[in-house]
Amino acid sequence: MARAGITADRLVAAAAEMADEVGFEQVSLSALARRFGVKDASLYSHVRSLQDLRHRLALLAGGELIDGIATAVAGLSGKDALAAYAGAYRAYALAHPGRYAATQIRIDPTLVDPDAPEMRRTVEITYGMLRGYGLAEPDLTDAVRLLRAAFHGYCALEAGGGFNAPRDVRASWDRAIDALHIALEHWPREEHDHRV
Repeated sequence: MARAGITADRLVAAAAEMADEVGFEQVSLSALARRFGVKDASLYSHVRSLQDLRHRLALLAGGELIDGIATAVAGLSGKDALAAYAGAYRAYALAHPGRYAATQIRIDPTLVDPDAPEMRRTVEITYGMLRGYGLAEPDLTDAVRLLRAAFHGYCALEAGGGFNAPRDVRASWDRAIDALHIALEHWPREEHDHRV
């Protein structure tokens, strides 16, 4: 019987496949129920809601993304680490567009533990790579925001066919990483007023 063997993990894995096939916004409990050959209501014993499912999918995708990044940056530092980090990020975003879209949603702390291993690992690896540039707070947070905006913006434009110039897209990506490396090496440190 199709119902046998349905678990929350299997539902999330199926949602991840569906997201890459038809887009993250098209993932629904009804579509998943059809895929498993069951009624919608039977899925509610495994996930609380569509929002719950999407948050679980975001954690799955975020874990996959950071695992790929961690493998890519292992043993590297400076520009080599930045380029490896960026390359793994871009490769995941382009290979798994639906899953990648899930990583961009705002996480509801009532549905997902903010200290979930996937989220903690992302912070540790990202901040670890940036500490190689001698950055500390609040500059670390600012640098993370810059990189996330640059990587996400580039990947979104590339995936959407937004680059029409004859210049090779990969060549532009490589130059963007060169520019980000220079920006990180010469980061304008925030001046703190130590006066009482």
